[in-house]
Amino acid sequence: MPLMLPEARVRADLLTDVRTEVHLDLTSTDAFTVQARITFDCTQPGASTFLELTGASDVTLDGEPAAYADGRIALPDLAAHNEVLVTARMPYVTDGDGMTVTIDPADGERYVCAHTSMDITQKVIPCFDQPDIKSTFAVTVTAPAHWTVLANGPLEHRTPGEGGDAAPHTWTFATTPPFSSYLFTLVGGPWVSVTWDEPYAPAPGGTLPFGWHARASQKRELRRDADELRRITSTCFQHYTSVFEPEYPYADYQQVFAPGLNWGAMEFPGCVVYRDESLTQGTPTELQREWLASTIAHEMAHMWFGDLVTMRWWEDSWLNESFADFMGYDVAGVAAGYTDAWTSAAITRKPTGYRADRRRSTHPIAEDTDKIVDVDTAFANFDMITYAKGNAALKQLGHWLGQEDFLAGVNTHLNAHAFGNADLAAFLDSLDSATDHDVRAWAAAWLRTTGFDTLVVTRDDAGVPVLHREGSRPHRLTVSAYDDAMQLVDARDVHLGEEPVRLEDFAGRVVVPNSGDETFAVIRPDEQSWAAITAGLSSVESHLTRAVLWWTAVDLAESQVIGVGDLVALADRHLRPESHPLVVEGVLRALQLVTRQYDEPGEAAAHLAVIADIARGAVEGGDPLLAPGASRVLARLSADRTFLVQWLERDDVDPSVRWAAVHRLAELGDPSHIDAEAERDQSVAGHHAALSARAAVPTPEAKAEMWQRFMGGELSTHELDAVGAGFWGWEQADLVEPYLTRYVTDGLALALRSGQAMADSVGDAFPRLPLTPAVRRQLRATVAEALATGDVPTVLARAWNDALDDLDRTL
Repeated sequence: MPLMLPEARVRADLLTDVRTEVHLDLTSTDAFTVQARITFDCTQPGASTFLELTGASDVTLDGEPAAYADGRIALPDLAAHNEVLVTARMPYVTDGDGMTVTIDPADGERYVCAHTSMDITQKVIPCFDQPDIKSTFAVTVTAPAHWTVLANGPLEHRTPGEGGDAAPHTWTFATTPPFSSYLFTLVGGPWVSVTWDEPYAPAPGGTLPFGWHARASQKRELRRDADELRRITSTCFQHYTSVFEPEYPYADYQQVFAPGLNWGAMEFPGCVVYRDESLTQGTPTELQREWLASTIAHEMAHMWFGDLVTMRWWEDSWLNESFADFMGYDVAGVAAGYTDAWTSAAITRKPTGYRADRRRSTHPIAEDTDKIVDVDTAFANFDMITYAKGNAALKQLGHWLGQEDFLAGVNTHLNAHAFGNADLAAFLDSLDSATDHDVRAWAAAWLRTTGFDTLVVTRDDAGVPVLHREGSRPHRLTVSAYDDAMQLVDARDVHLGEEPVRLEDFAGRVVVPNSGDETFAVIRPDEQSWAAITAGLSSVESHLTRAVLWWTAVDLAESQVIGVGDLVALADRHLRPESHPLVVEGVLRALQLVTRQYDEPGEAAAHLAVIADIARGAVEGGDPLLAPGASRVLARLSADRTFLVQWLERDDVDPSVRWAAVHRLAELGDPSHIDAEAERDQSVAGHHAALSARAAVPTPEAKAEMWQRFMGGELSTHELDAVGAGFWGWEQADLVEPYLTRYVTDGLALALRSGQAMADSVGDAFPRLPLTPAVRRQLRATVAEALATGDVPTVLARAWNDALDDLDRTL
């Protein structure tokens, strides 16, 4: 049963000084065993509580059969000091929620990873599974001898088993500092590794063990990227340890590209895990390179903000994620050399926040505690309000306070609550101590409200631009003035509140508010400015400002102020001469999203042809930074079968481009290349790409076969994601129409017999493709009827309500 807020509060007040010793045996392929010794003090002797342990069998407590039901082990009549011993047999999973087992199709090797997070650690070990009960962890693991095992603490020693070198070995890890149970992990398998000693004066000997690890079949890719991965890691670490006052809290820093992870990455203390797709088979695009650098910086920021200092309950998850998301982009730029990271954020990250903020599921960045009644509700709130909008709000806060005061407040917070828990009030106390600004009023306006402001430019009778705010938040931002050829003339730092700001110095000029993307607000230019922007967008010198203006155009299309055709025509004119790879990739992604969601079926093909031709121009233009991203788009959208086949006949084509071409050919009715490419590429990525391509084949027989696999319950979450990505083909509205209703009925049935992760994947697989208004209305009615029954799991209900809002916006 999900943990409810009231019982979490009671248990947090009851328990102190929790210490966990755990041994896990991973040698069996059928199930794993766990033995745990947990000690803790109780503030009210005689009280009762419980440990969580989900899905276990053969459970004993202190050597006797446990009072175990609904995933809880009863702990009655507590003493002042308590010791409990738990043993159990636990199932492996393939959905990424728990001890996840993956068999690598490339070599048959087995990997076992404890992918935990909110409400999931209890599927691996017995624990008090809430963020404000922290425990130390002393871990031992028995596993096959040829494996490497990594965990939150550094390895102390490895002991061979009886029976020779081939017998299972036991890894013993040092006891960790206290951290929340949702941050527990271990990963085991025949990893390939790149390790080094990172200079760090406060550590014993002046260095800390660092490493990157990947599946054995990814050895080539890890070796290829090792120098850059090490450089990013080292520069970010040296930056954080210079600007954060508390010392790095853990004894080593390992990073693992692990299979089966449902998130992009997870900030496990001392052992950060990334989706193994992040280590790309082929040449990563510039956007992929920037994303990985920002993610590395994001997860490292969590070592302090999230792991060292943790929220009390999930309403303050933004204190973890908004902060880390902001630091990820900022530190990737200032430390790791990815100086255009904020350009990527402007065109790819922030738009997800605006879209989330338009839906009925929007919520304050800092939600009210009583709204997060249980962990399922909290899981659904890990969204782009928490990440993208929270990131943007903190960026605005830093711009408003000044970086020196902002960082001083952060350090006060980290020092005051190290190895403990804190909430929004505590964070504001820390900021308040570092500045004369009214941070509580700022928080009330920015963190406790929903929606976003609109920055509107008008002209008075004298032609003077006037900047208005439609909304309720204070903004500090850059406003830039351009001539009619979109050459920069001047820029001003503007504080915008309730009163409009007259820009007399900019009379007669083109005006672009938020040209530095410092705040979270959409732009509505005046008629004169918009005419000049549409005529000269590609002439704007700043690539960050170009990204802001491209998002403005996308937003106008999504708001149906301009049509999809108008947006595509703007790209046809101004994306062709664009030379910045992050802008090109970001806009190409946005064009596909808008076309898929807002286009009529009869118009989509023509618009896709223009987008594909823009991508072809970037590929054939000879710029090595543009080609990797554009080639994937070209392969995915081109309708030229001869061209796609000729591409596959070459040996120098990137694997991801090859699969995009195979997928597109299958979607166009030629699936003959799937088997050959699957034989050529037997990796996990190739396995998923083959599933997606087979799901795209446009015949009734192929759709029926893949539907059985899609909803049969045998696929992992990643496999289901792959099938969902292929099933709803761009131009297959008529063919897949019978499955729209079945998606709702069969998807709900799958979610009801699965967990959070699978329900999330079912939600992600929502049919998004060009549909007629009548079909969209029928899909909407079917989903709404299912939601009205009240039987839809919380996570899926959130995804479907968001989909309804998106449908309503389209309609």
